[in-house]
Parts: sequence; C-alpha cells; structure tokens
Amino acid sequence: MNLQHYQHDLPFEFENGEIIENLTIAYHTAGKINPEKNNIIWVCHALTANSNVFEWWEGLFGENDLFNPNDHFIICANVIGSHYGTTNPLSANPKTNQPYYRDFPTFTIKDFAKAHQLLADYLNIKEIDVLIGGSLGGQQALEFTLLDKVKVNNLVLLATNAAHSPWGIAFNESQRLAIEADSTFNEKKDDGGNNGLITARTIAMLSYRTYQIYEEKQKDENHISDFFRASSYQKYQGQKLADRFNAYSYWYLSKAMDSQNLARDRKTLEEALHTIKAKTYVIGISSDILFPVSEQKYIADNIPNATYFEIDSIYGHDGFLIEIKALNKILKELA
Repeated sequence: MNLQHYQHDLPFEFENGEIIENLTIAYHTAGKINPEKNNIIWVCHALTANSNVFEWWEGLFGENDLFNPNDHFIICANVIGSHYGTTNPLSANPKTNQPYYRDFPTFTIKDFAKAHQLLADYLNIKEIDVLIGGSLGGQQALEFTLLDKVKVNNLVLLATNAAHSPWGIAFNESQRLAIEADSTFNEKKDDGGNNGLITARTIAMLSYRTYQIYEEKQKDENHISDFFRASSYQKYQGQKLADRFNAYSYWYLSKAMDSQNLARDRKTLEEALHTIKAKTYVIGISSDILFPVSEQKYIADNIPNATYFEIDSIYGHDGFLIEIKALNKILKELA
C-alpha cells in the first residue's frame, strides 16, 4: 500500500468546540478507482492499528486476497490522535512548537468520521462500495455512514456497538488509571507513561481474549511453580505495544472509544440506526466479552437492510482479526 498525507488548510473544530490548526491525515491506498467509480473499499482501523490494512488484516486484504488492488481501490485513513502519521499528541502544537502531550484536545468517534469526510472530499469520493470496520473501526464506520454525505452501498460491521457499554468504559478507565499511575506520563516526553502503557495493554488483553484460549495456549506443566507462561505472555504483549505506540495516543484513543453513542445529538439509537440505507453485514464473535454479540444483534435488528452473522471462535474479541476463513466465507459476495 502507498502511504500519503492530506494537509487540511482550515482550522479543524472538534465535537467539544476545541480547535487545532494544520490537521494532517495519514492514509494508505492500493489499487485504482475504476471508470465507474464503484470499486472503492474504505477500511476503518481499530484502536492501535495503522492505516496499512495489508499489514494487519492479511488474508482478507492483500495482493491475492478477497479485497485486492487488482479489483478494488482500497483506502484506510489513520485516525486523529493515533501514533501513525495523523495529527496526534506527539505532534507539534503550532502555538508552542512543542508536542501537545496532554494538551491535545479530547476527541470522539464523530471527530474521526468528520476527518474521514474531509479526506473523502479531497479525493472526490462520492460513493463507497464497501465500508468496513471492526471494534473502534466499526464505531467509525457507523458514524461515517450516518454523516450521509457519501453513498455507502455495503456496510460491514464487526465486533462493534452503537453505544459503548459501561463494561467497556470500565475496562478503558482501568487502563487509563494504569497509565496515569506512571509519573512519567506528566513529564512531557515522548516515552512518558510507557510503563503504564505496558500495564494497560495487559489489562486490555484480558478483554480481547478468553479463558479458553489462555487455557489452550498458556497452560504450564504440573511441575511449574513460578515464571508461568501466562505471565510471560502478558509481559510480552505489553512491551510489544510500548515498543510501537505511545501512552498519550492510547489514553486519548480509549476516551474516543468510550464516546461512542449514536443517540448523542440524535433522538434514539434505534432511530439513528434505522436511517442507514446500506446493505449491512453485522458480524459478531461468539466468545467476545468486550463487545458481546448482543450488541451486534441489536445493530442488525435496527438497521432495515441488515443481516447478522456469528462466528464461533475461542479467540474472543480478537476473533474479528483472526478468523479469516470465516470472514472470507461471509463476505465473498462483496469481492
């Protein structure tokens, strides 16, 4: 995929009224828009992903996969606040010429959708054949669709919700508390809060996976009394994220996930969902405890042209990234 950047010339106003100058949006594309302009696949990425969907959704997106650059124009935009090229807390604040750090504005899912629309306008995209996203990406896809400025033919929502639950918010708050407990988070340096980020990620892993998968993959032999496989795995996953991400972006992005509520500034969740005209594929993961299938069933029940699919998986929430064979089967008619 090709990395590109869009520089927005006008001030960008967030949902809360705060403003930043010089918004930069990083995005990846692959393939070409056909003459009919009906082959555009727009991907909305999850919490800590980048905009190169070929890197993290291999088997569904790639040179020889279901969604490929020979047949499609594939685009994925990095969200505001993320670590991967779009304006974020480590970007320079024009007022101080120093990174924003904790002075970055708080943003919401609606702000992500607004930025996606700016990019769509810049690229003169009026119609999207498939808009797809899982988890935080699914939240974005819903809000982007509800802007109703680009025609969306097919909407694919995986392991996501119409309003973030108290359960999900509690998980995110616990992660933020871990970051805030690291005193370096307030020291205004790029690696501030890194130890807190490691801990936050280990908390998140417990919501992304399941008892069953830990039993299968991390169980020790009977003679082991310390240095458990599960302990090493948690530390590995925490450090792996800290090596590629930053605590400030993670803190803000988790707040954005919590902001998801399609009823805000609309009448009800049901009425908001009922306005969606796209043919919609709603996919749940049977063992997901973070975004339980009841949330996807609710979405499917309230979008007029929606179909619900459930993937039986032991991988929990991460199943939407792992169960590639099942996803290909469900989505093959969109290729």
